[in-house]
Amino acid sequence: MSKLKKTIHVFAPASSANLGSGFDVFGLAIDGPGDYVRMERTTTGKVRICSIKGDGGRLSKVPEQNTAGVALMAFLSAIDERSGMDVYLQKKLPLGSGLGSSAASAVAAVFAANELLGRPMNKRQLVRWAAEGERVASGSVHADNIAPSMLGGITLVRSLEEEDVLSLPVPKRLHVIVVHPHVEVKTSDARKVLPTKILLKTAIQQWSNTASLVAACYNNDLALFGRSMEDLVAEPARRVLLPYYDSIKAAAIQVGALGCSISGAGPSILAITDNTKQADAIAASMKRIYKHHRIGCDIYNTKVDTKGARVIKPR
Repeated sequence: MSKLKKTIHVFAPASSANLGSGFDVFGLAIDGPGDYVRMERTTTGKVRICSIKGDGGRLSKVPEQNTAGVALMAFLSAIDERSGMDVYLQKKLPLGSGLGSSAASAVAAVFAANELLGRPMNKRQLVRWAAEGERVASGSVHADNIAPSMLGGITLVRSLEEEDVLSLPVPKRLHVIVVHPHVEVKTSDARKVLPTKILLKTAIQQWSNTASLVAACYNNDLALFGRSMEDLVAEPARRVLLPYYDSIKAAAIQVGALGCSISGAGPSILAITDNTKQADAIAASMKRIYKHHRIGCDIYNTKVDTKGARVIKPR
């Protein structure tokens, strides 16, 4: 035990899931915001959530009720590790934001433990165990936010059971604009409004869009990427949960967004473009609408984080 590190500091970036047409499949990491974890390896044999900052006192420190705790215990059990882990979590992502807040915590915890224990798994293998933390947030295991936060870039989750998680090429000049209105949409609530059945013709168009988005990544075709973000399944059901969503999307498209859709379960909204000047205009137009309706918001006008979870210097 003495040969391994005892303390580590880790960062896991925010993410945007679905990218319109790829419900529970696609995701991209957002350069900028994210969650931080300091972890200490102990001889207690227990996982302990010692402190949580930035959550307004809303998250449980009981490991079995915390996304980071559940993911961490699943990982340690998978490798039959008996070491204890003390977790100090700093939330920089708002809860229920559509920015992968629960995923970032789980990713940071699992990645930190893996580093402390000499990397028994690679990053791609870690995705499966970090995804266990999503049971707490939404009641189901899905990795559309977990994968990009862990691996960075744009990801496609074909199968968690088979550890079939793919990294797609990030198109050059891809700018992402994410607006987060100061309202909350719980992932569990957003999943409840989803349709249980869809028409075959709807499914066919959705499949076409998901396939086209993959082609757009490989062909560096941002115009096709934007068209492929059309969502015929989740967006029609969830748009009513987001204040002024139709107006925001229309404004973004009007000033040049190549595509626009709900970020994850919402209420954040993701738009893409291919140049900085247009990105600024899109961000301003989205913010203007929320200001008009007296709703505060945060704007992330940035690019894709290509690194994913990583070790950082003590903050």
